[in-house]
Amino acid sequence: MKSYAIITDIHGNASALAAVLEDIKQRKADHIFCLGDMVGIGPDSNEVMSMLLETQNVSYVLGNHELAVAAAFRGEDPPLGHHNERAHHQWLADRIDKHYIEFITDLPKKIIYEVLGYTFYFAHYHLDMTDHYLTIEKNPSIEQLDSFYSSSDYDLVCFGHHHVIHHLTSDRRVYFNPGSLGCNHKPIARYGFVEVSESGINVESIQIPYDNTDFLNSYERRKVPDREFILKIFHGV
Repeated sequence: MKSYAIITDIHGNASALAAVLEDIKQRKADHIFCLGDMVGIGPDSNEVMSMLLETQNVSYVLGNHELAVAAAFRGEDPPLGHHNERAHHQWLADRIDKHYIEFITDLPKKIIYEVLGYTFYFAHYHLDMTDHYLTIEKNPSIEQLDSFYSSSDYDLVCFGHHHVIHHLTSDRRVYFNPGSLGCNHKPIARYGFVEVSESGINVESIQIPYDNTDFLNSYERRKVPDREFILKIFHGV
C-alpha cells in the first residue's frame, strides 16, 4: 500500500501548514503533493516556503497566486483576473526571498503520476490542452467533470483553487479537492489523504484544529494591504 498527502491553497498561513505537516508526519505518508497557491492572501510567504522546502518528498504544481506574486516581483503585468489584487501581491513580492521566486517560476502546471497500475493527475485547477486554466464553476457536477476529462485515462484527479471540498466519484474516476489548507472561517486546517492498494483508491478529507490567533493578528501588525477585506472574506473575522 502507498499513501499520499494532498495539500493545496496554503495561502501564506504558516501556522496552519505547521499543524498539517505534523499530522502528515504522524501518518507517515510516502509523499506529499502540493497543488499551488502556497503564497498570497496570507502574509507568511517566506515562512511557508521555508517549511515546505525543508520537508522531504514533496512535489509541487504552480498556482495562480504564485504567478501573480512572481509577476509583481518582476514588474510584469498581473495575470488575467488579478489586476485588482496588485497592491496586495506587490506587498508580498517586496518581502519574499528571491530564491523562492526562482523556485516557483520553474514549477509545472500539472503532474501525472502512476502507482500500482493507477494514473493520478494533479493540478492547481483544470487545464485545457494547452495548459491554460479553465473557468469551471465552483461546484461542478460529476457529469461536467467526466465530460471535461473524457479523453483521459486518469483514475484520480486532484485539484485546488476553489477553497471548498470536492469529493466526487463516477464510474470513470475520483475527483478530489481537499479544500484550502490556509483559508477557513474556523481555526481548522484541511488536507487530503489518499491510500492506494491493488484493490483500489481510498480518499479521506482531514481537518486539523490549530491556534490561528497570532496569524489573524499578524494582518494588522504587519499592515497587510486589503487586510479588512481578506480577514472578512477568507477567515470570517
